[in-house]
Amino acid sequence: MEFIGQLSTRYGSEIHPPSGPVLDVGFARRFAAAHEEAGFDRVLVGHSASSPDGLQVAAALAASTDRLGFLIAHRPGFVAPTLAARSFATLDAFAGSGRVAVHTISGGSDADQARDGDHVDKEGRYRRTDEYLEVLRRTWTATEPFDHHGEFYDVTDAQTDVRPEQPIPVFFGGSSASAYRVGGKHADVFALWGEPLADTAEQIASVHDAARAAGRTEMPGISVSFRPILGATEEQAWERAHDVLDRIVAAGGGGGSFTGRSANRQQHETTRTNVGSQRLMATAERGELHDRCLWTPTAAASGAAGNSTALVGTPETVAAALLDYVGIGVTTFLLRGYDPFDDVAAYGRDLLPLVRSEVDSVVV
Repeated sequence: MEFIGQLSTRYGSEIHPPSGPVLDVGFARRFAAAHEEAGFDRVLVGHSASSPDGLQVAAALAASTDRLGFLIAHRPGFVAPTLAARSFATLDAFAGSGRVAVHTISGGSDADQARDGDHVDKEGRYRRTDEYLEVLRRTWTATEPFDHHGEFYDVTDAQTDVRPEQPIPVFFGGSSASAYRVGGKHADVFALWGEPLADTAEQIASVHDAARAAGRTEMPGISVSFRPILGATEEQAWERAHDVLDRIVAAGGGGGSFTGRSANRQQHETTRTNVGSQRLMATAERGELHDRCLWTPTAAASGAAGNSTALVGTPETVAAALLDYVGIGVTTFLLRGYDPFDDVAAYGRDLLPLVRSEVDSVVV
């Protein structure tokens, strides 16, 4: 069982207007340390066309933490896969082998891709990602120079002197048929946003079908993302949930996963074009409450631009809900709160130990 938090480089969320510089070094260090102290295995370092460079953020924070891993969002197409392979392998060596992972994002917003000069359409981006990951992994593993001549990449006599000591995990996000196809082929872990159990099970089946079609016998792990809202009692949890919702609405939808000045523009662009966002909005239209405690109004209010469905209840209720997802094959959870520091501490104190102890007891 792996738990991933979400890092940001300034204080802010959908209910806390961003404050301070976009890259607040002191805050970022404290926030990474809070995740490490809470017992998270990794933190996701996000990416947009206006955000700080994720590799550099991870490198700096790996140096100020001891064991915390970094899942670095990475868009294929902006640097050559051979260069990316060397960059990630170099960081893995400096951070300590096993602390670095790649979260492959083919791109959910045409407009945000264009800000960095990428005008390849969505289907083309997935073809490019397919080829990119092939060259990336081959660069890490080839013991002899190799050639690759494809649609997007043409390298001759490629080789590297820096390789990871152990395989760097490749995560993959998406909810479209193309995402299933490419992620099913390449991903070590396929990442989904938090949908009801039945819908999640259908997505897992699609990922596994794509993996088998690609000739894989070992299936990718599955990550699901949620926004837990905890309370000492059920009543307190729901009171807090409605307060969070009211504050999201009052803020005009917040900023989704982004805290830069282009947050709202990015949010609306993503909702229009991203299949995952469209699925969350469709789930919200079907009803506010699903399964044990999956609550969708936070997704609807924020435009579902990122992981935005909540699990509401006491730590015991939310832990039981997470274990329901473990029961259908989920191996990893990405958990992010609306009150950044307080929620990270509460998850580490009250939630993660409950889930881990139950999973460990089943394994034993």
